[in-house]
Amino acid sequence: MLSQLPLNVKKKLDTVFHIFFFSMGLVTILVTFLIVLALVLDAVKFFLHEEAGGFPKSLIRFFTETQWTPTFYDKQIGILPLLNGTFMIAFIAGLISIPMGLLVAAYLSEFASFKTREFIKPLLDFMEAVPTVVYGYFALLVVTPALQRLFSYFGIEMEGMNALSPGIVLGFMILPFTASMVEDAFKGVPAYLREASYALGADKVTTFLKVVLPAAKSGVLSAYLLGISRALGETMVVAVAAGMYPNLTLNPLEPIQTITGYIVQVALGDLPFNSFEYLSIFAAGISLFVITLIFNLLAVYFKSKVKGY
Repeated sequence: MLSQLPLNVKKKLDTVFHIFFFSMGLVTILVTFLIVLALVLDAVKFFLHEEAGGFPKSLIRFFTETQWTPTFYDKQIGILPLLNGTFMIAFIAGLISIPMGLLVAAYLSEFASFKTREFIKPLLDFMEAVPTVVYGYFALLVVTPALQRLFSYFGIEMEGMNALSPGIVLGFMILPFTASMVEDAFKGVPAYLREASYALGADKVTTFLKVVLPAAKSGVLSAYLLGISRALGETMVVAVAAGMYPNLTLNPLEPIQTITGYIVQVALGDLPFNSFEYLSIFAAGISLFVITLIFNLLAVYFKSKVKGY
């Protein structure tokens, strides 16, 4: 139908669509900029606040104190306990999602039949579509009691709120995302490289290990960085199952609190808006923003290193 329109009308429609899509992209960029600006401005208010000690003392306290109690009478603003909890959860999730994501992606990309892929892919999509709060309560009500019974046989005590259970569940939660990204990296390797390997007498396993995996390593690393970045920003699983105790510990069997968990705790409370306690969520939030930005930039960097064949 559009092909039957006069040429001048087509040009006008092209102009209208160009302006529309450009405007939508501009609005997206503007909204992102305003969100970051609001985050930065309120974080600055926190560091300039007299209860934090004023700048630059507040910034020094932020990175050197080992307790995070901005809502207590004795206010301490060391971000280390929240960073510790955030990275511990992400590390445990990575131990699950990185090797399993590689195996699932390798199987789907190189070894599975068409019917098998058609069966497995919807299952992965379903896992990704499950609400995160469901994963959180699954970690709290199913995984934690099971692990407590397991550890009790060895005389090890595990708290009801801990880092291990949500970390494990989070690893499975981000598995579809990681596997999909890694699979895309494998599919980006040209078929003629595989065919050349087969022509030399290599089997599928050897071809994957010696040809496909090395050729896709930059894309795989980029996928892992994006997966870890997603784990760092996860909210509901850790808010439900990890606890609300900013604990500077390396023991995954103890309760911890992540940056996102703290933000949820304060945001759902009744603290006065613009109070020092309320502004603390923006100081924590800007820390998480910087960390995830670094991971995303590293992912983009390694993605740019993907070889063109």
